[in-house]
Amino acid sequence: MPLYLSRFSYAPETWARLIGHPEDRAEAARSYIESVGGKLHGFWYAFGTHDGYNLWEAPNNVSMAAVALAISGGGALSSFETTVLLTVDETLEALGRAGHVRYRPPGAER
Repeated sequence: MPLYLSRFSYAPETWARLIGHPEDRAEAARSYIESVGGKLHGFWYAFGTHDGYNLWEAPNNVSMAAVALAISGGGALSSFETTVLLTVDETLEALGRAGHVRYRPPGAER
């Protein structure tokens, strides 16, 4: 199954609610991804541009998109970004195929 890395930031109101009523949001995240047949591999909080990171596994892009849309639509986050992660083997396969793509840079001679 594909892996996905999500970066999120809570809205200020969400932090205020968590300060008043701390809870383990990793368990909530686990239930979201499991509802589409996936698995949560990790949940971390961080300092910096984003408040936290998740590593998910989902059956496909549509399943992960459903989870991302549900979370984003909930209003608790100020940002939510997800990146599809490729294995080394998938990247090597893409590199092999890239040589057959007839790409022409903008403005280049035909």
